[in-house]
Amino acid sequence: MKTKLFTFLTIVGICIYGYSQNKTIHFINKSAKIDGKLNELMWQKAQVFSNFNNYYPNDTGKSENKTEVRMYHDGTNLYIGVVYHDTTSKSKISTLKRDNHGDAVVSSDAFGIVLDPFNKENNGYYFTLNTGNTQVDALVDFNGTDYSFNESWNSVWYSKTGIKGTKKIYEIEIPFKALNFDINNNTWGVQFFYRDFKTNKWMTYTDMSRNFFQFDLRFTEDIIIQNLPQTNTSKFVLVPSVTYNFEKDVTKSIQESTFKPSIDAQYNITSSLRLETSINPDFSQVDVDQQVVNLTRFAINFPERRNFFLENSDLFNNLGTSGVNPFYSRIIGATTDMQFGLKLSGNISPNTRVGILSAQTKKTGGNQAQNYAVLVGRHKLSRDFTTTAYWVNRQQTNGVKFKNDYNRVFGLNLNYKSNNKLWSAQTNYGKSLSSKIESDNSFFNVEGQYNSRKTYAKGAFKTVDKNFITDVGFTPRLYNYDAINNQVIRKSYLDSYFVFQKTYYPTKSKTIDRFRYLSVVNDAFWNREGKLTEMSTVIGNSIWFKKNLSSLYFNLTHNYFNFQYGFDILNNGKPIQPDVYNTFDIKIGYNNRSSNKNLYYGTEVFYGGYFNGERRGFNSEIGYRLLPFAQLNINYSLNNINLYNLGKETFHLAQFTGEVFFSNRLNWTTYVQYNTQRNNFNINSRLQWEYKPLSYIYFVVTDNFNEQVTRTNWGIAFKVNYRFDF
Repeated sequence: MKTKLFTFLTIVGICIYGYSQNKTIHFINKSAKIDGKLNELMWQKAQVFSNFNNYYPNDTGKSENKTEVRMYHDGTNLYIGVVYHDTTSKSKISTLKRDNHGDAVVSSDAFGIVLDPFNKENNGYYFTLNTGNTQVDALVDFNGTDYSFNESWNSVWYSKTGIKGTKKIYEIEIPFKALNFDINNNTWGVQFFYRDFKTNKWMTYTDMSRNFFQFDLRFTEDIIIQNLPQTNTSKFVLVPSVTYNFEKDVTKSIQESTFKPSIDAQYNITSSLRLETSINPDFSQVDVDQQVVNLTRFAINFPERRNFFLENSDLFNNLGTSGVNPFYSRIIGATTDMQFGLKLSGNISPNTRVGILSAQTKKTGGNQAQNYAVLVGRHKLSRDFTTTAYWVNRQQTNGVKFKNDYNRVFGLNLNYKSNNKLWSAQTNYGKSLSSKIESDNSFFNVEGQYNSRKTYAKGAFKTVDKNFITDVGFTPRLYNYDAINNQVIRKSYLDSYFVFQKTYYPTKSKTIDRFRYLSVVNDAFWNREGKLTEMSTVIGNSIWFKKNLSSLYFNLTHNYFNFQYGFDILNNGKPIQPDVYNTFDIKIGYNNRSSNKNLYYGTEVFYGGYFNGERRGFNSEIGYRLLPFAQLNINYSLNNINLYNLGKETFHLAQFTGEVFFSNRLNWTTYVQYNTQRNNFNINSRLQWEYKPLSYIYFVVTDNFNEQVTRTNWGIAFKVNYRFDF
C-alpha cells in the first residue's frame, strides 16, 4: 500500500511540476511603468524564463551568470523584464545611436529577444537593447539557405534600463500593433539572448550551436500567448513631413532650392496584413553609402535603407540568388524622383503571405516616367518546404496611360529546410519578357547547404540567358562592357559555386578558440557553348584566439580569365586586351574588431598577379570607442596596379566616421570619404534628433570635391516629420 501511495504521489508531483513549467506568456490586466526598476507586483506574477545556455565562444553547458526574463501582456502591449546577474556594477557600451547593431549589440552589454509570431520559421522580429538604453529593431527573414536581418526597419516600442548593485535591468514594452500576427495562432516562437561584452560572451535561452545565428528562427522556443488580442489597437498611422533642400553645382554655377511636403501612411487591415502608401517621398535623410574600390568588370549593389521598402522586405527582395536578383528596390527612384508608392503586404492565412507593390516615378529630362509593380505570393507547403511565386513589371507611362515599353519578370522558387536544422536548399526558375524580345530569356538556379559545428559546405549551379533582362533587378554579370569598342554586350552564362570548410575546436588550449584548417571556395563561369571564361579558387586557413576573439588568416587565390572584351581598369584609354590570363595572389591579415577594448584595429596585405600585370596593397582599420559619448573609425585601402606597357595606377580609399552621442535620441554623424578611383572627396554630416518615438528632425550637409580637393557641388537638407497613431 505504501508503495502504491508513493507511486501515486510521485506521478501527481511530476504532473504538477510539468504544469508549473508550462511556458506561457500570461494575460495580466495591468500595464507596467517602463522605468527600469521591475518593482511592480505584476512582475512577480509574470512567467519566468531562465537557465540560459552558453552560445559563444563556448557553446556547451549552462551560462555562469544567471539571466532571468519575465514576460506578460495586457492585451495591448507585450512586456519584457530582464535581470542579468553580473559580477560587477560596471557595464560596457559602444554607442547610443539607434539601429547600429555592430556597436549597440555586438560591442555592448545587451539583451535581445527574437519573435516568430506565426511560428513558421520564415520571418520574424528582432529587438535588442544595450545597457545605455540604445534600441535596435530589425526584421528577420530566410534568404534561401540562411537567415539574415534588416536593421533599417523601425517600429515604436519603449524601454528603460537600470543598474542595481551588480544586477543589470532591462524593461521593454512592445505594442502588439508593431507586430504582424495571426489572431488564431497563440503559439509563438521566442528566443532570448544576452551579450556580455566585458567578458566577450554570448548566452541564449535555447541550446544552439554557435555556427548558427542567434536569430535563427529554427531555434526559437514554442511559447503560448494567453488571451491573445483579437483586434489590433491601432488601425492607422500617418507621418507627414516637410523637407527643404538647397543644392549648388559649383562647376556649372547652378543652384536650386526646393521645398517638398510628403506623407507616409499605414493602415492595418488585420493584425497580419498592412496597407502602406508614400506620397511625394523624400529620402534625403538616408545614410550615405560607404564607398568601395571596385576592381571587377561588374557593378556592385548597396543595401536598401528607405523605410517604405522595408516592411515585409523579405517577400520582395529574396526572389533570386547571389548575383541574380529579379527585384532590386533601389532601382526605383534612382534616376528620377518617386511620386508615390503603394504596398499591401502580410499574411492572409497562417501559411500564406502576399506582397503587392506599385510605385510611380515622374519624367525628368531624358528619363521617362515609369510605373513599377511587384506581386509576390509565398506559401508554406509543409514544415520543410516553402514555395514563392512572383511577377515584376516595369512599364513606361504617359500620364495615366501605359506605353508599349515594358519589362516583365516572373518566376517560381522552392525552399527547403531540414528538420534536423543541418540542411537547406533552394531552386529558382525565372523568365523575362521585354518589348520585342521573347527568346533566350530564362534563369534557373539550384543550391544546397550543409552547416554543422565542424563542417560547412555549399554548392550552387545557375544558368542565366542573355535576354533574362531585369530592369528592376540586379544581374551584373549579364552585362559586359567592351572598353575597346565602347559598347555593352549581354551574354548568357553558367555559374557553378562550391564551398567546403572544416573547423577544429581545441578543448584544452588556453590560447586558440578555433582553427579553420581547411577552406576551399571555387566559383567558375562558362559561356553558352560550355567554354570556361572565368574561375576563382581560394584556399585559406584562419585561427581565432580566445583573447579578444581576434583572428589571423591566410588566403591563396588562383584566378583564370578567358577575356572576350577589353577592360580599362586604369581608365587611361589603354584597356586590357582579350586573352587568357592565369594569376596567383596571397593575402595575410589580422583582425581584432571583436575586441572589448576601447581601441580596435585590423589590417591585411596582399600581393599577386593581376591580368597581365601585378597588384599589391593593403587594407587597414583603426577605431576608438570614447564610451559612451563618441566613436571614431578610420579605414584606409591602397591598391597599386602595374600593367606594365598599359600603365600603372594607385587607387586610394580613405574613410573617416565620427559619431557623437548626446543622448539615445540625439546624435551627430560625419562621414568623410576620399576615393581616387571615383575622383571624389565627399563629406556628409548629419544631425538627427528623435524628439518623439519615430518622429525626427534631420539636418544634413553634403560637400563634394574632386581628387584635387576642388569643390564640385554641395548642399544642405532640413527635414521634419511627425508620427500620428490613430
